[in-house]
Amino acid sequence: MSSRLQPHTPPEEIDDLRRRIAATRWPDDVGDDWTRGTRPSALRRLLDAWAEADWSAVERRLVEENHLLVGRPGARLHLWRSGTAGAPAVVLIHGWPDSFVRFRGVAERLGDLDVVVPSIPGFGYSDPAPREAGGPRWNAERILAGLDDLGIRRFVVHGGDLGTAIADQVALLAPDRIAGLHLTDVPLWRAADDEELSAEEREWVDAAAAWERDEGAYAAEQRTKPQTLAAGLTDSPAALASWYLEKFQAWGDGDVFERIPMQLLVENLSVHWFTRTAGSAARVYFDRRRFPPTGGPVTVPTAFGLFPHDIDHGVESFARRWYPTVRFTRFPSGGHFGAMEHPDLLADDLRALLAKAF
Repeated sequence: MSSRLQPHTPPEEIDDLRRRIAATRWPDDVGDDWTRGTRPSALRRLLDAWAEADWSAVERRLVEENHLLVGRPGARLHLWRSGTAGAPAVVLIHGWPDSFVRFRGVAERLGDLDVVVPSIPGFGYSDPAPREAGGPRWNAERILAGLDDLGIRRFVVHGGDLGTAIADQVALLAPDRIAGLHLTDVPLWRAADDEELSAEEREWVDAAAAWERDEGAYAAEQRTKPQTLAAGLTDSPAALASWYLEKFQAWGDGDVFERIPMQLLVENLSVHWFTRTAGSAARVYFDRRRFPPTGGPVTVPTAFGLFPHDIDHGVESFARRWYPTVRFTRFPSGGHFGAMEHPDLLADDLRALLAKAF
């Protein structure tokens, strides 16, 4: 059973956001660069754009688009369905700190296909996992149930970042329904179960561990004490924008505002702010720690499309050992948010897999 999403934020809430932005208490200035975290001038630029944005216009567009809620209250899943119903289906699963907004450009380029973009439970319009559940496998089960409600039985599934583990679990749970799996990361968690790591693969694992030590403070907080963080992210636009902007900058090459359209950055912030889900989105890391992804080798045809400036570069030999890999592509440019930076590259790579899958 599904219903149309009908978002409508009261004008006073939009005014309150603008008031909070105008009343930002700025920290001391320690230099306008990224070495200590979010660059002050970049944050001011983003906050100025956010204050000027017309969220009511965005909500009107969401109403016009085919945004659906499936499931009972308290366990609702948000699904954005675009393109052409009845055509070959492709399911796109986002990561953090983004949302379904990650795939706006990709969905536009796949308009002749049946495109479904779920919001991970806890993000935006999807209800969060209950206290006793969560993790990639549970999220995969929720998405499969949501696709059942839409009558979609066979599809290609894509994932990046958090979406990689969820898409992987979808392929393990329902291999008979998956025409193909597409990932922008080689799942590092599988290395813990692999006793045949080559020297190149061991170097990849060690590099990931070093990155975690140097850059993984955000993940450690979200894995262990996300509710402490949730207070600031829910109450302060500056805190939310600063927390997210640092990652949009760090996980790519070059200036964030030259790589990612400002309207996507602002829409993504607004989705988390007005639904008050920045805290539950961070809590997905906590749930993944309690309920990590599990399972043996994937059996469905798999394609990898890796962006060179992503935080994880993967190793092809490892990917082929765990997945029946039909394509392993290293794109010429792009980073962790490649779907926002180069939607054409990702859309074309998905089409190449779809051509083999259907």
